[in-house]
Order: sequence, then C-alpha cells, then structure tokens
Amino acid sequence: MTDATRGVTDTGPETSMRELTFRGIVLGGIITLLFTAANVYLGLKIGLTFATSIPAAVISMAVLRLFKDSTILENNIVQTIASAAGTLAAIIFVLPGLVMIGWWQGFPFFTTAAITMFGGVLGVLFSVPLRRALVVDTVLPYPEGRAAAEVLKVGAGSREGGEESARGLGIIVANAVVSAGFAILTQTKLVAAEAATWFRVGAGATGISGGLSFALLGAGHLVGISVGMAMFAGVVIGWWILLPILTSGGSVTGTAEVIANTVFRSDVRFFGAGVIGVAAIWTLLKIAGPVVGGVRSALAASAAKRGGEVLALEERDIPIGIVGIGSLAMLVPIGILLWTVLQGGPLEASAIGLIAGSLVFILVIGLVIAAVCGYMAGLIGASNSPVSGIGILAILAASILLVSWFGRAVEPGTTQALVAYGLIVTGIVFGIATISNDNLQDLKTGQLVGATPWKQQVALLIGVVFGSIVVPPVLNLLGSTLGFAGAPGAGPNALAAPQAALISALAKGVLGGNLNWAMIGYGALTGVVVIAVDELLGKAGKLRLPPLGVGLGVYLPMSVTLPVTIGAVVGFAYDRWADRARDPELAKRMGVLTATGMIVGESLWGVGFAGIVYLTNKETPLALVGDGFASVALIGGTLLFAVLTWVMYRRTMAASR
Repeated sequence: MTDATRGVTDTGPETSMRELTFRGIVLGGIITLLFTAANVYLGLKIGLTFATSIPAAVISMAVLRLFKDSTILENNIVQTIASAAGTLAAIIFVLPGLVMIGWWQGFPFFTTAAITMFGGVLGVLFSVPLRRALVVDTVLPYPEGRAAAEVLKVGAGSREGGEESARGLGIIVANAVVSAGFAILTQTKLVAAEAATWFRVGAGATGISGGLSFALLGAGHLVGISVGMAMFAGVVIGWWILLPILTSGGSVTGTAEVIANTVFRSDVRFFGAGVIGVAAIWTLLKIAGPVVGGVRSALAASAAKRGGEVLALEERDIPIGIVGIGSLAMLVPIGILLWTVLQGGPLEASAIGLIAGSLVFILVIGLVIAAVCGYMAGLIGASNSPVSGIGILAILAASILLVSWFGRAVEPGTTQALVAYGLIVTGIVFGIATISNDNLQDLKTGQLVGATPWKQQVALLIGVVFGSIVVPPVLNLLGSTLGFAGAPGAGPNALAAPQAALISALAKGVLGGNLNWAMIGYGALTGVVVIAVDELLGKAGKLRLPPLGVGLGVYLPMSVTLPVTIGAVVGFAYDRWADRARDPELAKRMGVLTATGMIVGESLWGVGFAGIVYLTNKETPLALVGDGFASVALIGGTLLFAVLTWVMYRRTMAASR
C-alpha cells in the first residue's frame, strides 16, 4: 500500500473530497468526443493510437482549476472517463475488416456501438477482481498510470503552494513544451521523425531504426531497465537474427528498406505473435494464483461489508457479486446481437450452436485476455502494449474453432459469412482486451492518488458508453469519404487500417486453408526458450528478461521498441546518479516527472495534430520542405534530439539538488 492510500481510510477528511461529480462526467464526455474521434482517424491512417489518460488529466486540471472546490479525485475521474473511451477507439483494428471483405457497406450504428459497448463493459467487469492481483499486490511499474498520478499530484500540490510540487510542475511543463515542440518540428519535416539506416547482410537485409519520440523515451524511463533489456533482446532476435535469414531467400525484391519491412510485416510479426502467445499463457499461469487470491479477497471484502464492517477506502470495489451477475447478464444482449447478425444469412441454420459456443468463447477467452492485457499494461504501459497481437491470437482461435465445426469445403458465400462472424466475435473480445489493457492503468493512478475504486469503475463504465456512441459515426464518416485500402470503392486517399487488414486476412487464411503456420510455430518454440532463460536468470539473481517484453520487441516495429530501450538505459543511469544525490527519493521523483513531461507534451500535440490532419485531409499538412531535405533533417533531428534529452535531464538534476 502506498503512502497515498495509507492516508485514505474509512474516516478522515479524504472521504469527503468531491470525486464522482456531474461536472466531471460532463467534462469527461466532452474530452471523450475529441479524443475518440482523433484516435479513430490516426489508428486507421497509420495503425497507431495515442494514450489519452495524461492529456485528459492535463485538460481536466486546466478546466477544473476555475472551480475553487475541485479536487485531485475529481480530476482523476475525468481522466478515467476519457481514457476508457479513448482506448475503445482500438476497435478499429477489427471492425473495418467487415467492410474490407465486402460484408458491410458501412458501419450500422447500433451493431457497431453494441459490439464496442458489450466488449467494453465486460472488460470493466473483468478488471474489478484483477485490480487486487495486478494493481495492489504487485511490483508491476504501470508507467502511464504512475505518470498520470504524478501529473495529478503535481497539479494539486502546486495549487496548494507546495514548493516541491511547484518545482515538479515546472519540470513537467518545461519538458512537455520541449516534447511537443520537437514533435511539431518533425511534422514540418525540418527534422526527421525517425532515424533509420537500412543495409544488406550477405544475401539478406535488415537495418537500425529508432523513432525520435520523447514520449517513447519517457515510457522507457518509466518501465525500467529489466523490461527495456527484454525488449532489446526481442529486437536482436527479430530484426538482427531472424530478418537477415528470412530475407536471404530473394522472394522479395527492392531496396534493403523495402525488403526488410515487407518481410517483417509478412513473417516476423507472426513469429512475434507466437512468442507473445506462449509468453501470455506462461504469464497467465504465473498470475493465476494472485488472480484467484484477488477474487477471494474481493469475496471476503464483500462478506465483511455485509457483516456491517466499514471497509477502508481502497477496499471498496464494485461488489464481486454484482460483478459476477453483471458479467453473466451481459451474455444475454450479446446473444441477441449475434442472433440478429446471423438472421437471413447462410449460417442461420446453425445459429443456436454458434451463439452458444461464441458466448462460452467470449467468457473464457475474455477472462484470459483481460488478465494478460492487464499484465502487459502494467509491464510496459497501455499505449505500448501490443493489443493488436492479442487480436491476432483471438481471431486465430475463433477461426480455428469455426473451421473445426464447418470445415473448409463450403460455398464461398458461407466462407465469407464465417469470416464476418469470426470478426464480430473477435470485436467483442477485442473490446475486453482494450479496456482491461487501459483500465488497470487507470486504477493504478487511482491507487496512487487515493481514489475510491468503485467510483472509478463506475466512471470506466460511463466512459465505455460515451466511446461506443462516438465510434460508429466517425467510422462511417471516414469510410464514406476516404474508404479503406483494399475495400470495394476505395479512393486514392484510402485509409490503410493495417491491423484490420491483417486480422481479416488471417481469418480468411485460416478458413480458406492457406495460412502459413510456420512462423507462428517457430515463434512459440522461441517463447519456450525465452521463458526458460528468464527463469534461470531469476534463480541466479540476475537481471530478469520478462518473456512478454521479449515478445513485444519482436512484434513491434523497431522504431517503437528501440527508443523505449534507450529510455530505459537513460532512466537507469539517472537513477544511479539519484542514489548518490543528497535526497535520493526526491531526485528519483523528479526523474519520473521528467519522463512524464515528455509523454504529456507529445500526447497533447497528438490530439491537436489529429484534428489538423482531419480538417485538411492531408497526411503532412505542416510540411515546409520536401524529400530533398531528408538527409539534413535526419542528421539535424538526431543531434537535436540528443541535445534536448541531455538538457532536460541536466535541468532535472539541478532541480533535484
């Protein structure tokens, strides 16, 4: 239990603080509209979404400071609502596949909202017992949860006049300005957004690529050296061992960059998905005990409350009985939704069996995925967690089950219907994954600032409803105006929707019998080896290499993982310096605020840039120079990034003395 939660019990002034307020809900809903729309567009355009917790916290503090009675807990509720809704935008990694295969011509509002909402609600409910196992009784870093908590505490402290809080707020603001300013420069093309070089290795090809992103650097500082080194091990395995071997066959032609990235997307990512799958199963086995303990603790707390005992604030979750009944009750509207999907189609005759099997699949696989995604979020953060990798495993499992029932000797129309049905079921499971991936991060923030768990969980449900209403019209707008690459009628500015294209292709591959299982299998075997190595390191008392971290290093693009690794090394070096400082704890807190500021600045700019891109309908609306300036931008951008990193940390070290 942290100092923040020790001071917040069933008695005392903290319990009277304003928390779940009407104005907080309204403000959270307004922020949700903006962030969800921005995330939907960026996710479809480039395959990435931005974390909304920290920007929402910053905006909330700026608005609620106008009210004298606003509190840190009220600000926490606002960011909880907005982050829950913003993360639901990740449903775009699945649903556009229904348009790409020609099953949908657009996005029917009620069906799209229902798929998003039902999965999201289950994600919230499943994460309630997981809070005790993965948030309270854990050493997981939860980088974004910690960063959001620091933002909230610094904002509250500066308002109360605390010297350290004012100093910390100054660090956050200064570093946020630097981070956002550099991100703006990358959009002008005056500095490069990525430092990369590609080269031949014998007959093969590979490269070195790192995004010049202060948000990723800050995330690396927060996740720590163990996870950073695990991700680097994944980079070595995927990019510098596997990729040169796979590219040496000569089946793909072009420059070293084209060859390397093509083979990475077609083969290495599936290898990484295999590693993640095995690591996820191992992680589930390891956390099964704590999860069961968390459920028992929740049952004990519920029994104590019924017995008249007054629970400490940090023990007040939504009662476990309501969670269980609510989870089972959600299966009724899900079943009705699936029934309406099957009516009038080639699968109608098998509707009862399909729906029954699907409900069991959603309940069981959903619980497993909620636990694994929550663990991954705690390990490396919600925005860096490979939820799309979990989506890949979910669609593979769903497609395999459908093949085992229907076989492959079916009419093309039936195959298309099976693919569509598999995508819809996966969409619900994906909603569970995205929400559980984000919710435990929010609950960690709440734990650190002394929030009431059940009020946060209610706020999460409100956020799910808000987000589910926003997603369908935004998808319809973008689908009708720009279209999706590969879909019927797609125009020249069609959105790539890379994850949706991959997941729908996987479903067609399994159901059509032409999926290459080799890379997934090799990845699974590698995952077993990685687990064994990690266990041996643990027994030897050496630095651990979390298997999921290794899988992430293989699966994610190097431009994402390498900056996180560098940030972990920088953070480790800074903490070593802090250990020798006059006040080590103060110095380390200031280091966390430095990383937090980096994340805040780029996140806020991400919101603004999404709006600019949407309004101008241009991929590079701020570009001031053309491709001929690329070499200068690369050298200048890399040097400027390094110098700014040094300046920010030197300033923090000076403020910590």
